[in-house]
Amino acid sequence: MAMTESIRRLMADFDARRPAALARAVSIVENHRRGFDELLAALHPRLGRARRVGLTGPPGAGKSTLSTGLVAAYRAANLTVGVVAVDPTSPFTGGALLGDRIRMESVALDPGVFIRSMATRGSLGGLAATTREVADVLDGFGFDRILIETVGVGQSELDIARMADTSVVALVPESGDSIQTLKAGLMEIADVFVINKADRPGADRLKHEVELMLGLRMGHTFRDIPAHHGVELRSANPARMARAAAASEGERWTPPVLPTVAVKGKGIDDLIGAIDRHFAYLERSGELRARRRQRLRERVVEVVEDRVRARLWRDDATNAWIDEKLAELESGTLTPFAAADALLERSGHLLTRGTT
Repeated sequence: MAMTESIRRLMADFDARRPAALARAVSIVENHRRGFDELLAALHPRLGRARRVGLTGPPGAGKSTLSTGLVAAYRAANLTVGVVAVDPTSPFTGGALLGDRIRMESVALDPGVFIRSMATRGSLGGLAATTREVADVLDGFGFDRILIETVGVGQSELDIARMADTSVVALVPESGDSIQTLKAGLMEIADVFVINKADRPGADRLKHEVELMLGLRMGHTFRDIPAHHGVELRSANPARMARAAAASEGERWTPPVLPTVAVKGKGIDDLIGAIDRHFAYLERSGELRARRRQRLRERVVEVVEDRVRARLWRDDATNAWIDEKLAELESGTLTPFAAADALLERSGHLLTRGTT
């Protein structure tokens, strides 16, 4: 892709690792300003060097405090860290607090750390629409680790699993009905579980419940039990088996369940170790390449969908044609499906033109 002079100058400053150039590049990409596709195209060959760690969980789980602890530990190991923190957008005012830099003030001024707060702007899934692209900019800049912190998620906002190499799910003892929470997709996406605020009552019970669910879901309960009448089943404790599987280096990854008290820095080293072990497993098993290839595939699909939508709905003639068909749709002589097929036939040329 040909590069405009303004983007060329920006890339020169970017390659010189000037923080102002990084901030400007992130803004251009986040807001899809002119030249954002040129910039991403220039950075694409550099992608894949950083490890991307996603951090998600319900509201109040202490995700920002955990992020701060992880950043501090990585910096102590002389690793540079980029943080993308997503805050919810108000459905009433359209604004967002974007307070993560305030919550992470102890590491925000470190020159080896870059923190970008993003608003969801109505996007579902726990992330903003351009979170993946901003993470690509940080990867292209050369950060060693990229932390992606979602908004407080519920049962279906699980986009982080499609974006991170390792997904960390943070829970707290007072999250409510923990088993109900674990029935949802959060149980499926976690590579590492964290029971944060583990100094509070109920933490041990929640840890046991998560391990129990892991054992039941992953089939550890009866894996080594012979099929025989009268066999002693009391020793087949799925929680204990899941814990043992998580501590082993088998062919299959079992998410460990780690207690932390992030505000006091307790358990952060164990969390770092689990993330490193998971990354080693991904490399050893070939899953890392598979995940990143799938991420590239999904990116192509997203770009195509965005461009198809833009080319169709920004075309005045296409919108006028739909308006002309409303009477037929209203009377029932034309169905939405037939109208869609006819629209694609008449406006298909828009999808093959050279520019958006």
